[in-house]
Amino acid sequence: MAAIGRRSVILCTCVLLISFLAFIPTSYGAEKKLLVLGDSISAGYGLSQGQGWVTLLKKRLVQQGYDYQVVNASISGETTQGGLTRLPELLRQHQPDLVLIELGGNDGLRGLPLTLMRNNLSRMIDLSQKAGTQPLLLGIQLPPNYGRRYTAAFSAIYPELAEEKQVPFVPFILEKIALYPELMQADGIHPKAQAQPQLLNNIWPSLNPLLSKAP
Repeated sequence: MAAIGRRSVILCTCVLLISFLAFIPTSYGAEKKLLVLGDSISAGYGLSQGQGWVTLLKKRLVQQGYDYQVVNASISGETTQGGLTRLPELLRQHQPDLVLIELGGNDGLRGLPLTLMRNNLSRMIDLSQKAGTQPLLLGIQLPPNYGRRYTAAFSAIYPELAEEKQVPFVPFILEKIALYPELMQADGIHPKAQAQPQLLNNIWPSLNPLLSKAP
């Protein structure tokens, strides 16, 4: 009888322990999330699956010991208005720690009002910060055939917003790429697969300080 009693005590203790463990929060040590909200450059237009810079980013994060889930919500042809419309639901659904905003190029290529583009980017930054998400603004530049005045005003939006909102940014993600025809696709707008490592290298110095490693 004594042995049976001891077994009952042990069994009850195990049940209580399991019940206790069930209520321990599981968020500690969970992987973080990084959201990429971009256009065709981040969606990998003209590339085979797995060749784009976002995929290369996933691999680099693993190689360097960062525990991040990367969500690529980029769509070819996306404008800042489209990104602004989609962002609230993306923030709600994924609750990312970081959001990389790579938008504006299609606004410029379509000659859309720059005030609208600036306001949309500004609101995306505000929404991200309000949700507790760190934004990183990824800048782009237009081809010179759009006119000096328009292209200069376009390019100035990114550093101006970064200073105003106190957020990190990359001035030009196609630095060391756009002026080299062998690295660009036939349309002169989208980088080839060979250019994707350099594209990631352009972004990495601004992104790296924002990352945190799991304890």
